[in-house]
Amino acid sequence: MNGITFDAGGLIALDRKDRRVLALVSRAQELGLRITIPATALAQAIRNPARQALISRLIRQPGTDLVHLNGPDATAVGLMLARTHTSDIVDAHVVICAQRAVQPVLTSDPNDIQQLAPELQLVIV
Repeated sequence: MNGITFDAGGLIALDRKDRRVLALVSRAQELGLRITIPATALAQAIRNPARQALISRLIRQPGTDLVHLNGPDATAVGLMLARTHTSDIVDAHVVICAQRAVQPVLTSDPNDIQQLAPELQLVIV
């Protein structure tokens, strides 16, 4: 495993102190693996940064990559949505980020991610 890409459900599970997610983050940090957080997924999960300390701390860690939706990624997202006849920009951005980083996706909604990229490895919370 090269690290892990979080979707909004993974971030929400972290915020709720899901033991599996806490262990996964801890293990990734111990092994020096990268954690990828698409900014679009962060936008779906973050509501009160002062009270969501685990998410706020994770995005500031040196091993975390917060990936913005830039022009090239926006185009890739649009093409993916057209190809798969779907409409969720955030899920498509998560897939683009995970594919680029060669990482599985930590998700609470595997069906949406699988519809976009059935070959992508998932960690379900």
